[in-house]
Amino acid sequence: MTIAEPRTQKAETRPLARRKPAPPWWAVSPRTIERALPWIVVIGLFVVWEAVVHLFALPRFVLPAPSVIFEAMWQWRVPLVENAWQTLFTTVLGFGLAIVFGLVTGVLIGSSSLIYNGFYPVLIGFNSIPKVAVVPILVIWFGIGTVPAVITAFLISFFPILVNVATGIATVEPELRDVLRALGAKRLDIITKVGLPRAMPYFFASLKIAITVAFVGSIIAETVASNKGIGHLMVVASSRFEVPLVFAGLLVTAFMGVSMYVLATTIERRMTGWATRGMNGGMAPPGG
Repeated sequence: MTIAEPRTQKAETRPLARRKPAPPWWAVSPRTIERALPWIVVIGLFVVWEAVVHLFALPRFVLPAPSVIFEAMWQWRVPLVENAWQTLFTTVLGFGLAIVFGLVTGVLIGSSSLIYNGFYPVLIGFNSIPKVAVVPILVIWFGIGTVPAVITAFLISFFPILVNVATGIATVEPELRDVLRALGAKRLDIITKVGLPRAMPYFFASLKIAITVAFVGSIIAETVASNKGIGHLMVVASSRFEVPLVFAGLLVTAFMGVSMYVLATTIERRMTGWATRGMNGGMAPPGG
């Protein structure tokens, strides 16, 4: 009996993988297009705006061209910067207070159906009151200055944060609560370890809404009850028929709002990336 010699398999000859040709110099990646698209839209908007003003020969006191507005921004750069800092300070302070009180109140309301049903109609009714109608009352209480602007920014940005946090905590499934209680979890553990993480996407979504409306509250208060700020500057400029300066104030406010929105979005991506799987900036889904 002879031992059969092991068969030697011939090494498979595979064709060498062809290298992908280098993209041409004019090719642009989709990621680059995505990043450049907002700038393209903004620049295109200003170009169309400039063309419309010159095409219809609109006077500058009706609708100034962007070139005239940028010229006014440079001419009045010192007052614009000083008043912009004031508006940014009042907005951020009121927005910060809204975050603290909105988060705490949202947790309290969302964690108890009794409190939720009792206080929610009152909060909706309070939010239905136009905040511009509250400013004269704030002037009577606190006088003209920074305080009415801070409180107005707080009042107008408080409700979105509260509603979203309360919704995120209140929508935890009853079955999940029962399972956690059966495993020995206390009510505080369910809120802190399940409810709050679940509410974080709602919370950051409310921040992106609240920061923009907080600027609206500050500007409203500054136009009525302040001696400085972008709102006050716009009122003074409109009384002097300096319409380009009024539009310059609007552009500065828009720039501050976009900057705060981008900051909130950046923090959201870092803290709630798990909730945006498969989306831009999030993690890829398992097995994907």
